[in-house]
Amino acid sequence: MIATLLFVAFIALMLLGVPIGAALGLAGAAAIALANPETQWYGLLAVPQNFYAGLGKYPLLAIPMFVLVGAIFDRSGVAQRLVNFAVAIVGRGPGMLPLVAICVAMFLGGISGSGPATAAAVGAVMIGAMARAGYPASYSASVVGAAAATDILIPPSIAFIVYSVLVPGASVPALFAAGMVPGLLVGLALIVPAVWLARRHRMGTLEAELPRPPFWASLRQASWGLAAPVLILGGMRAGWFTPTEAAVVAVFYGLFVGMAVHRTIRVRDLYPILREAGELSAVVLIVVSLAGIFAYSLSTLGVIDPITKAIVNSGLGEAGVIALLVALLVLVGMFLDGVSIFLIFIPLLLPIATFYKWDLVWFGVLLTLMVAIGQFTPPMAVNLMVSCRIAGVRIEETVRWIVWMLAATLVVTLAVIAWPELALWLPRKLGY
Repeated sequence: MIATLLFVAFIALMLLGVPIGAALGLAGAAAIALANPETQWYGLLAVPQNFYAGLGKYPLLAIPMFVLVGAIFDRSGVAQRLVNFAVAIVGRGPGMLPLVAICVAMFLGGISGSGPATAAAVGAVMIGAMARAGYPASYSASVVGAAAATDILIPPSIAFIVYSVLVPGASVPALFAAGMVPGLLVGLALIVPAVWLARRHRMGTLEAELPRPPFWASLRQASWGLAAPVLILGGMRAGWFTPTEAAVVAVFYGLFVGMAVHRTIRVRDLYPILREAGELSAVVLIVVSLAGIFAYSLSTLGVIDPITKAIVNSGLGEAGVIALLVALLVLVGMFLDGVSIFLIFIPLLLPIATFYKWDLVWFGVLLTLMVAIGQFTPPMAVNLMVSCRIAGVRIEETVRWIVWMLAATLVVTLAVIAWPELALWLPRKLGY
C-alpha cells in the first residue's frame, strides 16, 4: 500500500508541476514517515542523512567542473573555428553543412559531455550558417538537437559519472571507453539521414556558392580546440589525473584558450560564466541528492524485489525483457531528463541486470543510449528545445525530420544489444 502511495505521490506531484527533484524528495519522505507510524519523527532522520549521502560521492565533483567547461568553450569561440576547419575538409555542397554540424557536435562531446551546452554552442554557429545556405530552420534545429545527443556517449560524459555513482561495479574510465564506439556510431548513423534528407528535398541550394575556408589557416585556428579532447582523455589514459581531476584541468585549459589565445573571454565575462555553470550544476546535484531519499524509500519498503521477480518471471525471456526495457526507457525519455531517469530507474533495473548476468558497463551504455534518444524526442527534448529556441521554430515543426534521426539511433541501439562487444571491446583493450 505504501509502495503504491510512493509512486502515486511522485506522479501526482509531477503532474501538478512540482520540479522533478522536489517530487522525488517529497514522495520519498512521505513514504518513509508512513512506513514507521510509531516512530515517524525518528524515521524521518533518514531524510537529511540520505540527502547528504546522495551528494557525498567523490565522482560527483566532476559534474560542476564539466558543466563549467561547456560554458567556457561555448564562449571561447572554439565552435566557430572547428566549423571552419570541418568545412575546409569536406568542402561545400548540398548536405555538407549538416554533416559538419554533426561532426563538430561529436567533437565538442569530447570536451564538455553536456548535450544542451553543445546544442547551444553548435546551434549558435551552425543554424544561422545553414539558414544562409538555404536550409529550413526546422531541419537545422533537428540536426543540431540530434547531433548534440552524442555528447552523453562520447567521453567525458556527465551521464556516465552519475551511472558510476549509482553502480559501484562500473568504473568511470571503463564507461568512458565503452561509450566511445557507440557514440561514434550514433554520429555516423545521424549523418546518413541528415545528408539524404538534404539532397532529397533539395535543401542547401546556396551552399555551393559560399566561400570555402583555407585548410591550413583554419587548421591553425582550430588547433587549440582540437587539442582539448587529447589533453582530457589522453591525460586520463596516461594516468596523469582521474576523471574528476581531468575536469579541473579542462576548466583551466579552456580559460587559457579563451582568455590568452583567442581572447574572446574577458575578466568581466567570468562572473556570468560561473553563474550559468553554478545554476545548472546546482539543479543537477539537487536532483541527485533528493533522489537519494527516493532510492532509500524504495529499498526500505521492499519495492525492488517484487518488481524484479514480476519481470523475470513474466515469461518474456531475456530478449523480451531487453525489448521491454528499451520501449519503457524510450517512452520515459520523452518526458524526463537523463539524470532523473538514471536516479529513478537504475535501483529498479539493476537487480534485473544482475539476474541475467549482464555486463554492468554494457548495461550503462545501453541505458545512456536510451537517454540520448530522449534528448531529442519530443515533447521533453532538452537538446531540441535549445536548438529550436535558437532557430526560432516550434518543436512540433521538427517532427518530420526528427523521426529519421530517431530511426538511425535506434538502429545503433539494436546493434549494441546484438553485439555487446561494440561497447566492451575498447575498455577491455585498454585494460579496464
